[in-house]
Amino acid sequence: MELNEAMIVKRHEVDFTEILSALWQGKLLIIFVSIIFSVAGVFYALSLPNVYRATTILAPVESEQGGMLSGLKSEFGGVAAMAGINIGGGTSNNAGLALEIMQSRAFLNSFVEKYDLKAKLLASKGWDLSSNTILFKDKLYDTETKQWLRQVKAPMQIEPSAQEVFDYMMANNIEISEEKKKGIVRLSISHFSPELAKFIVEHLVLEINLYMKQNDITEAEGKIEYLKSALEETVVADMQRIFYQLIEQQEQTKMLAKTQAQYVFKVIDPAVVPEQKSDPKRALICIGFSFFGLFLAVTIVLFRYFVIIKTKQREML
Repeated sequence: MELNEAMIVKRHEVDFTEILSALWQGKLLIIFVSIIFSVAGVFYALSLPNVYRATTILAPVESEQGGMLSGLKSEFGGVAAMAGINIGGGTSNNAGLALEIMQSRAFLNSFVEKYDLKAKLLASKGWDLSSNTILFKDKLYDTETKQWLRQVKAPMQIEPSAQEVFDYMMANNIEISEEKKKGIVRLSISHFSPELAKFIVEHLVLEINLYMKQNDITEAEGKIEYLKSALEETVVADMQRIFYQLIEQQEQTKMLAKTQAQYVFKVIDPAVVPEQKSDPKRALICIGFSFFGLFLAVTIVLFRYFVIIKTKQREML
């Protein structure tokens, strides 16, 4: 038993010695492949354009309408229910709704069309620091005629569709993180141009506030019109009082929407033009290429020794 264990230990020692011997014999190949991949990693990392990220910190604006609705519900909820009127009284999560809208296909495409960003997002390839201009891919977009030139197969079109714009922005440009405990939202935009990244961040906040404001105004006007018509049809004093207070609440909504610039999100820390790139991580790319080259070279050397050479040795015996 002790003899067998000694033979197993010796066999393992021999195997380890063979591995070291094989690696030593193939050291030139390992060094060569590692250098090739390291140099390739450097060239690849240097070929990637810088990407800049602009970030703004937002805080949701608290609604001031929940208290009135809660009071109405507690005082006249039963009477209103008998008349078929539902007084909500719950707190609305406008900020959460605004975040979902901001990441919706319809909103993002409307935003891109309004500010003419489609080519700057989908056809750009870099940014020229000296002239402060965005560089475009010539095979995709002609900057002089402002025409798309890309070659695509049906059903895709020469000009990117709304779905393509949405998918590209969600994958490459927009990053939203929400800290619900602190009530903080971080909105980041990445692009080759630091100035365009800042522009998009600022105007996304501006547009979502404007969108929610206009939507609330439209809804409030519709509700006021309905409440006034309902008021004319009732003779019950309590119901009339409910209608008057509901109309007043909707008028407050309109007033706040028209006078409050930062309607849903308040800017805590405004975006600035980023001076330092956020990507690519060139050092990590070079290290990754080097390790992959080393791993590949070691694998080739060991495979060659234990599979090819050892097989031939066995066949000769």
